[in-house]
Amino acid sequence: MTTKLEVDRHKLYDTDYLRWIETTVEKLRVCDYSNIDWENLIAEIEDMGRSERRSLESNLVVIILHLLKWQFQPDRRSGSWKGSIIERRRRIRQTLKDSPSLKSYLEEVLVECYADAVEQASAETGLSVETFPQSCIYSAVEVLDSEFWPEFLPDETIEE
Repeated sequence: MTTKLEVDRHKLYDTDYLRWIETTVEKLRVCDYSNIDWENLIAEIEDMGRSERRSLESNLVVIILHLLKWQFQPDRRSGSWKGSIIERRRRIRQTLKDSPSLKSYLEEVLVECYADAVEQASAETGLSVETFPQSCIYSAVEVLDSEFWPEFLPDETIEE
C-alpha cells in the first residue's frame, strides 16, 4: 500500500527535480532517513555511474576518431583535430583522476570504441572502412599520451 508521503516524494521528483535534490540532500544532512525517496535516490546514483562510463566512451571515440583521421589523412591535419584530441585527453585524465576505477573500464571498451571510431572516420573522410586496420592499433596508454601523434606510413600493411 502506497502512503501519501511516498506519493508526495515521487511527485516532487517528477514535478521539480532540483527541489527534489535539495530536499533529499537536506533530509540526508539532518539524518531524516525515513522521509527520503530512496527508490529515486538509488536510481539517480546508479545513473551517475552509467553517465560517467558513457562520457568516458564518448571522449574515447572522439580521440580515436581524430587519431585515425590524423594518421590516415596527413594532408588534411588541422588544428581543430589536434585541439579536439588534446581536450578529450584532458577530460579523460580528469575523469580517471576523479574515478580511478574507470581505468579498467577504459581498457575493456577500447576495442568497441575503436570500432565505433572507424565507422565514423569512414563516414567523415569518405575512406573505406577497409582503409583502417580491423584491430585496434592504439593502446590505452597511447590514446591518453599527450606526446603520441601517429604518423602515416604509406607502405605499412594493414593487419586483418
